[in-house]
Amino acid sequence: MIFILLILSVVAGVLLGKYFGKKEKFAKNLLIVSAGFLITICLNEVFPEVYHSETENLGIFVIGGVLLQMILEALTKGFEHGHFHHHSENNILPMALMVGLFIHAFIEGIPLGNEENPFSPYLMGILVHNIPISFILGAFLFNRKSTKASYPSILIVALFALASPFGMLLGNYFNPEWQPYFLAIVGGIFLHISSVIIFESNKNHNVDWTKIGLVLLGVSLALMIHLFHVHPHSEHIH
Repeated sequence: MIFILLILSVVAGVLLGKYFGKKEKFAKNLLIVSAGFLITICLNEVFPEVYHSETENLGIFVIGGVLLQMILEALTKGFEHGHFHHHSENNILPMALMVGLFIHAFIEGIPLGNEENPFSPYLMGILVHNIPISFILGAFLFNRKSTKASYPSILIVALFALASPFGMLLGNYFNPEWQPYFLAIVGGIFLHISSVIIFESNKNHNVDWTKIGLVLLGVSLALMIHLFHVHPHSEHIH
């Protein structure tokens, strides 16, 4: 079930991007809502779970997640937070994009190892996060002028869709004591992406009430999942 949800979140986002990718304002708003949702999941679910463990020096792994995401963005050119329109297709190599997105999604899938609840807050964070990234990916890959892009485009989408499920499969075989380390790394990734989306697009540092409202919408949705807590609070984030 979780595998299917992970794949469907990518497929749904790509299809939306393919057919509505020219609506830049819609894509931007979707990203902002997802950023509010993601940062709330990060601060309300991931970090409490990380620091509740007895493992020491996890802050280093959070910072490592931030730095890792910065390195991955050298490959993806900021696809994760909506920068596809700042670069021509010649500046984004399909192979580099494929590698960057795959590593990003693969690492996010590892903490899902042994997950059985299809509505856990952490899983919801990944699903909501996948949709706007996939939207941007679909808009870029399937609206290019080049007619030779179909095969690599489908391959990139397929690998991205399967990356988190592959990470989840691998997570099943890891020592449970490693869980806080992977969560800390993912927490750093989430924190970096969501904060960049929320803070980078203010024009002249003026108050943007629409943007604030969209962030609050994302925060509210994440808080609803937290408050209703469809999973019992146990030793794991699941």
